[in-house]
Amino acid sequence: MRISESNKLEKIIIVGDRVLIKPKSSREQTKSGLYLPPGVQEKEKVQEGYVMKVGPGYPMPTDYGFDEEVLGDEEQEQVRYLPLQIKEGDLAIYLQRDAIEINYMSEKYFIVPQSAVLMLVREEDL
Repeated sequence: MRISESNKLEKIIIVGDRVLIKPKSSREQTKSGLYLPPGVQEKEKVQEGYVMKVGPGYPMPTDYGFDEEVLGDEEQEQVRYLPLQIKEGDLAIYLQRDAIEINYMSEKYFIVPQSAVLMLVREEDL
């Protein structure tokens, strides 16, 4: 039984302002028609890949107003996040130096903070 890409990543939770990127295949052609060997692409400072999962964003501070009684509140606070610009499926151009490489289920991925993403290419249905 073959597991699809989305099912494989279903249990992964990306935290904060980070995104999970699957690098583009190293066998893809350049615009001039050349195939670059994997070693050449990995040594470059700027890489590209597809966004597979996105974290919730930047945590926002809770408003601790003095007009409400904070002490004795048994409820657990809901964390609010400022969402990221990045969406799943985007093609991301990112700085390799800020990326952390991981291998998950025999696939190579990078965990990248949003600040390391330089540009996005988004295919949207018009």
